[in-house]
Amino acid sequence: MKGEANTNGDGAAPGPVTVDLRLSVNGRRHPITVDTRETLLDTLRERMDLTGTKKGCDHGQCGACTVLVGGRRVKSCLTLTVTVDDRDITTVEGLSADGVPHPLQAAFIENDALQCGYCTPGQLCSAVGMLAEVADGWPSAVTPGLDGEVDLSKLADEEIRERMSGNLCRCGAYPGIVAAIGQVAR
Repeated sequence: MKGEANTNGDGAAPGPVTVDLRLSVNGRRHPITVDTRETLLDTLRERMDLTGTKKGCDHGQCGACTVLVGGRRVKSCLTLTVTVDDRDITTVEGLSADGVPHPLQAAFIENDALQCGYCTPGQLCSAVGMLAEVADGWPSAVTPGLDGEVDLSKLADEEIRERMSGNLCRCGAYPGIVAAIGQVAR
């Protein structure tokens, strides 16, 4: 009957469908069983206790949940966990190495690129991914194509702003964010 919940014939709603995965997060392997409807954001925060990744809008609009999957930036609130089985995932907790901050983390502090800090983990992961995209010659609205070898030291502030436009900061720390990314690129 239209409008009624799908049932198993006994009147009960069907249970969740789960799958066993091997997640590689921040260089460590994690066997985990997840609901096939579960987002990577919820898996990281609620099940793996990696709370650096933030739940902002939960609609892919703010970028606070940005992580790296296979070195490319993704919004974890829009990514189903089942789609990242056996792929390398890096969260903000995985950017530093042996207690030494990633150069972007140090530059964010040096350039006062944060205020409340809620968006900072997503900004950092997005900046790491963005610099890799530029180095690989990916185009943007500012530069239609980056043929040949890319000189990151010539990355203009306009280009940085365009490429980081999917990450919002309610506090307005954009000048510091752009300066920090530019410092690392140069």
